[in-house]
Amino acid sequence: MRARGATAGLALIIASSCSQPPLDRGIITVGIYTSVANLDPRYATDAVSSRAHHLIFNSLLDLDANMRLAPDLAESWESEDYKTYVLQLQKGIRFHDGHELTSEDVIYTFDSILNPASSSPLRGAFRLVESVKAEGLYTVIFTLKEPSGSFLINLVAVQIVPKGAGRNFREHPVGTGPYEFVSQVPDDRIVLRAFRDYFEGLPRNRGIVLKVVPDDIMRALELRKRTVDIVINDTPPDIAYQLQKEGLQLITSPGANYQYLGFNFRDPLLKDIRIRHAIGYAIDRQAIIDYLRRGLASRAVGVLPSASWAFEPDVFDFEYDPDTARELLDEAGYPDPDGSGPRPRMTLSLKVSNTEFNRLQSAVIQQNLREVGIDADVRTYEFATLYADILKGNFQMFTLQWAGGATADPDILSRIYHSRQVPPVGFNRGHVSDPELDRLIDEATRATGQDERRVRYGEVQQRAAELSPYISLWHETNSVVAQPGLTGIELTPQIDYNFLRNVSR
Repeated sequence: MRARGATAGLALIIASSCSQPPLDRGIITVGIYTSVANLDPRYATDAVSSRAHHLIFNSLLDLDANMRLAPDLAESWESEDYKTYVLQLQKGIRFHDGHELTSEDVIYTFDSILNPASSSPLRGAFRLVESVKAEGLYTVIFTLKEPSGSFLINLVAVQIVPKGAGRNFREHPVGTGPYEFVSQVPDDRIVLRAFRDYFEGLPRNRGIVLKVVPDDIMRALELRKRTVDIVINDTPPDIAYQLQKEGLQLITSPGANYQYLGFNFRDPLLKDIRIRHAIGYAIDRQAIIDYLRRGLASRAVGVLPSASWAFEPDVFDFEYDPDTARELLDEAGYPDPDGSGPRPRMTLSLKVSNTEFNRLQSAVIQQNLREVGIDADVRTYEFATLYADILKGNFQMFTLQWAGGATADPDILSRIYHSRQVPPVGFNRGHVSDPELDRLIDEATRATGQDERRVRYGEVQQRAAELSPYISLWHETNSVVAQPGLTGIELTPQIDYNFLRNVSR
């Protein structure tokens, strides 16, 4: 089933519109589907905010195109025992206010994250940190409570803020990144200008505007009118292919963004593994990929993409099998009350964001579940409202997406699945609680060498697949729709916004 309504609507709007010149040839305007929730990187948890942070801030370490650790603010790092990590900062890096980055800024950033009173969602990733100390202006020493081979990857997620950044820092953030903050109009736009003293060189454009356009069709119209230059992974496939026919660029690459259906383990129905498995067998994931995604996705069997060095292929997975779904529901004590009649076995609510693609995808899931006797009450929300409900645990089922950068290292599995990682400490939003999974995660966290980590996290993936706290839907194929004159668009699997500094006309 194709997104015929969305495509037809777009065609009508385009037919009635006329092209307009770009706002400024030196400024790159990016269409985004929702507002940036928090410009302070210590406290934000949503993907849109995280991508914006990459334009304003830097981390100690980064990921390269192969999702391996690479230098960023730190030029080198070493550890002899996987318990003490010594990082050397690059010298001469400037914040946007002109002062030099030193170890004091790093210490301040981590102190504010580790402070229990701060409620930083990053704190759970550093549960093993015993101390963070400076040795001179450019050396930072992390000491852990026990050895861990997954520590360094967590540094990628922490953008460094200047010493003294308070709670109002989100209103005027100051970082070391390629762009400095100019202004924000809530629910409309964020304006950034190129930072002339950026340590990796002046960006190839004069600035970035992140323009909020919540509706899929309207984002396409903005592209067609040239009031938006580029949309990154936020154009439904049918619309992206139509815009390509109109002369815009469509650039694709293998991606790591992960779409899933999540369950609430505290729910009386969904805590039963047979019901979760029945739902997994009932959903025709390949149809979603072939028809709704137009092939711009690949089937997922877990959070980690197949390109990850830690990916474990030998895990329990679902095939589309409605008969098995019905058998499992019978075993769980929910027989069909009227055979082939209209009465359902049970009713479950499914919360999704109100983008056009998510509405279409949820309609497919709703129909799939109806065919096995489950009435899915689909409820659509603005993203901010949906996300707030998920953090509170106010749901039975929901769909969301993990951004590719978050899945670069298997340690994300501990943040998602360990029983001690429920919000606000971590990302166990479904309140998964399984002693065996906790044990496997603890062993994987203590592992050091990459070979041992691969084995241990493989066991975590196998156990998580059996429990099915998520039904894996697909890994996204990255797709960027851009104006024909734009150059410098080079995509990595995690498709953060770093590449925008190389984009120009």
